[in-house]
Amino acid sequence: MPFPDPQPGAMPPTNGRSVRIALNETARRLEAASDSPRLDAELLMAHALGVSRESMILRHIGDPAPEALEALIQRRLAHEPVAYITGSRAFWTIELAVGPGVLIPRPDSETLLEAAIEYFGARAPARILDLGTGPGTLLLAALAEWPEAQGLGVDASDAALGYARRNAADLGMARRVAFQSGDWTEGLDGRFDLILANPPYIGTDEPLPEQVRAYEPGSALFAGPEGLDDYRRIIPDLRRLLAPGGAAVLEIGWTQAESVSAIARKCGFSIMLYKDLGERPRALLLS
Repeated sequence: MPFPDPQPGAMPPTNGRSVRIALNETARRLEAASDSPRLDAELLMAHALGVSRESMILRHIGDPAPEALEALIQRRLAHEPVAYITGSRAFWTIELAVGPGVLIPRPDSETLLEAAIEYFGARAPARILDLGTGPGTLLLAALAEWPEAQGLGVDASDAALGYARRNAADLGMARRVAFQSGDWTEGLDGRFDLILANPPYIGTDEPLPEQVRAYEPGSALFAGPEGLDDYRRIIPDLRRLLAPGGAAVLEIGWTQAESVSAIARKCGFSIMLYKDLGERPRALLLS
């Protein structure tokens, strides 16, 4: 996108290298490590400046490029995810702290929230369960959508739960949510109006980008040879946890709609398929 000219009185660039020039240079360098080099360059620059991306574009484009940028570029060239470098990731209507040991939120996962909103319509779920909550991604986004709801997030990772609790506190939701260590549905009691889950669904030998395979936790990615192991554990136990009129929404790999639907049908669920923005199968709503 074209950048506005520097505002009158803006500081002159150091050694002739302004933020604008450094962004172009950084984007070219990151082409070797990223599918979105311009966006990555902007996020890293904003982080180095200590401002938001929007503020950088509108107010700091003529400022001197910060010296801290080079170290961030080197980390990205080593394929470290931008979200780990900056320590945060936007998702739905919220901003989440993330870091090593947690799955980075993806825009495709917003499909689950879209499905839940369509299902409940004018109603609102009172109790929400998030299985494999990670840094609280789906649960906290849902609680932001339904301000009167209460939530429970379950994860086997202490690192993920630490981030989830931090995010709940940062978002002012600590009193509305609880997080606990657990193995999917094992040991859970009570009924929930909405159950969300983004379980591991990648086959053990499937190829992945280096920034995913080398940095993100394998326990949040891989689920046996077909990527179906955790669906076989989760789905049969959902009925006892769903309140009357409730629904469960599960993220799936884009090739898994039929396989996961078959598991759900055997458990007596009605199924609705939802596609992501790329028109790929992404979520199944079970009711």
